[in-house]
Amino acid sequence: MIPELGHYALVLALFVALVQSGVPLVGAATGNAAWMGVARPAAIAQLLLVLVAYGALTWAHVVSDFSVSNVVANSHSMKPMLYKVSGVWGNHEGSMMLWVVMLTAFGAAVGIFGRNLPPSLKARVISVQGMIGVGFLLFILITSNPFLRVVPAPLDGNDLNPLLQDPGLAFHPPFLYAGYVGFSIAFSFAVAALIEGRVDPAWARWVRPWTLAAWSTLTAGIALGSWWAYYELGWGGWWYWDPVENASFMPWLAGTALLHSAIVVEKRDALKTWTILLAIITFSLSLMGTFLVRSGILTSVHAFAVDPARGVFILVLLAIATGGSLLLYSVRAPSLKTGGLFAPVSREGSLVLNNLLLSTATATVFIGTLYPLFLDVLDLGKVSVGPPFFNATFIPVAIPMVIAMVVGPFLAWKRADLLGALTRLWTAGVATVACVAVAAYVTNGGGPLLALVGVALAAWAFFGSIAEFAERIRLFRIPVKDSWNRAVNLPRSAWGMTIAHASMGIAIAGMTGTSAWQSETIKAMKPGDNATVGAYAVHFDRVGTMQGPNYSAEQGVFTVTRDGNHIATLTPQRRSYPVTRMTTTEAAIHTTWLSDVYVALGDPTQNGTAWTVRLYHHPLVPWIWIGSLGMMLGGLVSLSDRRFRVGAPERRRAAKGNLQPAE
Repeated sequence: MIPELGHYALVLALFVALVQSGVPLVGAATGNAAWMGVARPAAIAQLLLVLVAYGALTWAHVVSDFSVSNVVANSHSMKPMLYKVSGVWGNHEGSMMLWVVMLTAFGAAVGIFGRNLPPSLKARVISVQGMIGVGFLLFILITSNPFLRVVPAPLDGNDLNPLLQDPGLAFHPPFLYAGYVGFSIAFSFAVAALIEGRVDPAWARWVRPWTLAAWSTLTAGIALGSWWAYYELGWGGWWYWDPVENASFMPWLAGTALLHSAIVVEKRDALKTWTILLAIITFSLSLMGTFLVRSGILTSVHAFAVDPARGVFILVLLAIATGGSLLLYSVRAPSLKTGGLFAPVSREGSLVLNNLLLSTATATVFIGTLYPLFLDVLDLGKVSVGPPFFNATFIPVAIPMVIAMVVGPFLAWKRADLLGALTRLWTAGVATVACVAVAAYVTNGGGPLLALVGVALAAWAFFGSIAEFAERIRLFRIPVKDSWNRAVNLPRSAWGMTIAHASMGIAIAGMTGTSAWQSETIKAMKPGDNATVGAYAVHFDRVGTMQGPNYSAEQGVFTVTRDGNHIATLTPQRRSYPVTRMTTTEAAIHTTWLSDVYVALGDPTQNGTAWTVRLYHHPLVPWIWIGSLGMMLGGLVSLSDRRFRVGAPERRRAAKGNLQPAE
């Protein structure tokens, strides 16, 4: 009965979504307060119904109900409980359920926490969110129903893909989907604003916290996926410009541009139409990522291999959402009032430059990802677009982007003195030169020129952000106690910006270090053999066997030393899953937070006396995820700014004597 309950809950959720998408929208158009009031309870009801359906599917996985086709295809009675739960979203149908959970959760959040929104705008936002819900609920019920039954029920299931039976993949999809789907709120705000024909600083202040929340969770999701690829796939890489990796990176880039563009709307009432367009593009890229992963046109460890017909359905949704919103944009955007004027050299100008560079970077990734697919679809041949293309096109755009990121906050609004701003950055410049000199000395020349450029960018981003913060609190220019008081009283958005920008520098340093100075040794080794990687010596002690809950494994034991001193004992595994008949590599990693020593045990040789062993030394690679965590933290700190708290705008308006009634 539980699966049937889940199915009927989805059907009811579709009915509620239809009401949510139509009734409040009509109410907002006619000024009917009662109809507009339907938006909030409908959004909450839709969330509750979807949660019931998702809970039913999760229960079926937890209790190993093999009468449900989805459980048979993706679970096994011997699978650990963590992966029974995470296995719900480790497949196409279940992951779409997670998608609509996130979608309805954001819609309900607007209904619950959007008390400061004007009733008409709130009704329109929730209505647009309901329309998106209708599309995806129809997609699930028509093409991807997770509650289909199997008669007769088999005794056991086919197990989950072993690559997905990993803690990183247990937490990566929820964060990633929260980011993907979170941008739907920015999209809904944009469409609602176009319908109303009004975009103003208040609108930007309302949309920014939702965009920040989506950007922060998407940052965490991308970082977790990168971390999983690094240690799980066994090849020692953290990013390979895989099309599915790019599918999440594109909305992240566009979302970053949207965040910065919304600042100009909020502060200077400018870039209105551009910000609306960015909101549409960002969510459209999220939908594009969904299409790429589920259409069957990609072969990737990250992709769901599904019926291409399902991809056509998503493509139709993408065309309706993107095409409809762009059509509305073309009609209504020219009527939006232009905002304040500003000089090219100004804070606004730096943010415009930031947006142009981020948009160009997004376009290069978009072209590099989709161009081979278009050629293949049109039967014009097959081409491979990989790291060389992206490195040659993306990096030249990223360099000025990072430089401008540091200079921008030193510029005044409306009109600024560029030379004066650069003068105040002299400490960051000196620190940057010093870091480059140290890197060149430590690495005996610094290696490739691009490596020293990467070090310079990392140092510039980090020390420039610190210098900007020091400028805000007037460090060493006034008594330390006064600087401390200024720091304590700074808006949290200022703290968040400093943390995020400085963390970007840390992440760039990690990317540069492991890309430029990585050491690799791949050789066939027998117990008793020795190898070196970087400054480390690795001794192959022995190989043993062990039994896991649903796998058997060969486990190597390696002793790592440096200059004769014991550093670590590493135990990489080569796991065999009998149900899926798949083998995975579980790397063993020793980290010092400055570098990683990485050992992966590969296939045995033909005579079975030796194994292929991959040894890596990755300088600074942990900084990639430290920096990513810092960027997410910066976004969350900004999100906690009192301007974004529930009721804060109302209290400000009340203090000014022009309180606008809320719903």
